[in-house]
Amino acid sequence: MERCAREDPPAAAAEKPMLEAFLDWQRATLLCKLDGLNDEELRRPHEPSGLTLLGIVKHLADVERSWFREVFAGEDLSAEWDPNDRNRYWRIEPDETTDQILAFYREEVERARAVVRDADLDAPARSPGPGQAGLMLRWIVVHMIEETARHVGHADLMREAIDGQTGE
Repeated sequence: MERCAREDPPAAAAEKPMLEAFLDWQRATLLCKLDGLNDEELRRPHEPSGLTLLGIVKHLADVERSWFREVFAGEDLSAEWDPNDRNRYWRIEPDETTDQILAFYREEVERARAVVRDADLDAPARSPGPGQAGLMLRWIVVHMIEETARHVGHADLMREAIDGQTGE
């Protein structure tokens, strides 16, 4: 993971650029955890959960899409959901390639960046869920920092189990 290229968040900045920088740092760190691994290693299930590194990436792509596009921007993404298969975005299907999953993640990150860039942190979500009245973009960005960082921690442990590599 010596080739991990990330831009450190600024030590001083306004709130929105600071939050965006911290989220981007976590996003980049996730991709760094995959660097140098082959397809088998990315798909290898880890005990006891059966979680895979590529499954984390797919899940986070879905979470980016859901929070920024569906909940905040109000896009109708109901066609993307199967209520009978809640684990769909954790599982890598045999016909899905690593490149497809990484492209899915990168595309959703870019779409999320555009949503945040074009909105105020105090803007209300257009399609909040039950119990989320008054949900603002600020909450979603902070939640995504937390969500991504939590899964980066999982990825770090999984990477260490594969080849001993550790790091931020």
